[in-house]
Amino acid sequence: MPLGFKGIIISCHISFATSSIKLGMTIKQPLVVKQPEIGGLIREFRLLTGLTQEKFAAHLGVTYPTINRWENGRSKPSPLAMEKIEAQLHEMGDEGQDLLAKYLLN
Repeated sequence: MPLGFKGIIISCHISFATSSIKLGMTIKQPLVVKQPEIGGLIREFRLLTGLTQEKFAAHLGVTYPTINRWENGRSKPSPLAMEKIEAQLHEMGDEGQDLLAKYLLN
C-alpha cells in the first residue's frame, strides 16, 4: 500500500478467452466513412432527399443542431445514427449506392 494512503486497494483482473465456436450469428461491420467527409455524405444525402436540416433531423430522431454540427464537421454521428443513415442509403437504390461508393473508405 502506498505511503499516506489509508484506504483499501482492490485489484481486479478480467481476461477474455477466445473461442472458435460459431453460434450462427453475424456481426455487422459499421459503415466506415472517411472521417473528414462524413459531413459531406450527410449533406449530400439530405439534399438528395429534398429535406431541410430540421426535417432530416426529425427523420433520424436527432435535433436540428446535431445535423448542423455533422454537416459542418464539428461532430460526427453516433454508430446508431450511421446505421440508420446507411440503411436509408441502401433503400434509395442506385443514388444511395453511388453516395456510399463516393464516401466509403474502401
